[in-house]
Amino acid sequence: MADFGGGDLDALRTEAKEWIAANFPAGLKGAPNPMMREERSTPSPEQEAWRKAMGEKGWGVPTWPAAYGGGGLSGAEARVIQQELSRAGAYNPIGGMGVMMFGPTLLEYGTEAQKQEHIPPIVKGELQWCQGFSEPGAGSDLASLQCKAEDKGDHFVINGQKIWTSGAQFADWCFCLVRTDTSKKHEGISFVLFTMHQPGVEVRPIPLIAGNSPFCETFFTDAIADKKNLVGPLNGGWTIAKRLLQHERGGLSGAGGGGGFGMGGRGIVQMAKDYVGTEDDGRLSDSDLRTRLIMNEMEGRAFQQTAVRSMMESRSNSGPSSATSIMKNAGTHWMQQRAELTLEIMGHQGLGWGGEDFSAEELMAVRGWLGGKATTIYGGSQEVQSNIISKRILGLPDLTNNS
Repeated sequence: MADFGGGDLDALRTEAKEWIAANFPAGLKGAPNPMMREERSTPSPEQEAWRKAMGEKGWGVPTWPAAYGGGGLSGAEARVIQQELSRAGAYNPIGGMGVMMFGPTLLEYGTEAQKQEHIPPIVKGELQWCQGFSEPGAGSDLASLQCKAEDKGDHFVINGQKIWTSGAQFADWCFCLVRTDTSKKHEGISFVLFTMHQPGVEVRPIPLIAGNSPFCETFFTDAIADKKNLVGPLNGGWTIAKRLLQHERGGLSGAGGGGGFGMGGRGIVQMAKDYVGTEDDGRLSDSDLRTRLIMNEMEGRAFQQTAVRSMMESRSNSGPSSATSIMKNAGTHWMQQRAELTLEIMGHQGLGWGGEDFSAEELMAVRGWLGGKATTIYGGSQEVQSNIISKRILGLPDLTNNS
């Protein structure tokens, strides 16, 4: 690949156009990104070919270091790739928790050996990761977790339970918080990695109101984590976990850019025109809906611009900051509002659950609306984010009543 370190964006744009035209299967143009779906199915030959091509190119994670298979590009260069993918109706097939959360964290805290082992498969989309954080008795107060890891010399033996483990039924590996010292709270937690394909790991999907099971209960009975997969120092996992949660909140808000761009589709404005109808001048015929739709579009574009700026600032400084809490609250509010508008636009066609009277898009909209209710809860609830904003950004006093 040519060296674009000098900022020759035109040359990069030309290469991107030519490469996408040569490698993106025409049959996938405008198709939704399968990485954004909560269910999983066997990829088609075209989907698999596109994943392999993007993985080898490194453009699925364009700003990650080239030494580990990433694109090695600057933020400005990465935006060029994103623009050309969107222009071609192409999606980014490299995503998931490995891209959104674990990869950026390992690049910062991992050893060179850990990076060499775990980052390339994430870059190529070859392995999927899940997050072992929350427990039945440790949700908002995550530091009270009890899943225990006993030191057995060259490995840890893990026993305990995790809950709300997103995608655990599809995951190959888990990044997990475990208790390695019972005498301390925050300072007794370690950050370990282990394969999900081993005896002693049991996954039970949790059915949700939307009809799917993106979350799971996960049980560990004498599961093994090699000592080489301890990230950071023993009992130093809490610091790493806090940084990873910042990456997660950035990704959940839409600021992560790992796998969400270029999703295709006709867009909510055209959808409204198709369902509601237009006036002679082409404007949406419902003036009240038109106003609310414009406001949502404006809010979305402002949010996306702010998200990109926040992402660039995080890379130029020391990583994501507490501002990710602002972005998560703003982004999830916008997306929930957009889902409500979508159902309103579809009318009675947006109320179906199954049957031939409803299109796949209509059925997906209902499930997306229901599933989206959880976005203000997972990854740290809206209330938790508001507390972070008040204390760490606004510097407001802790009003806990100690009397």
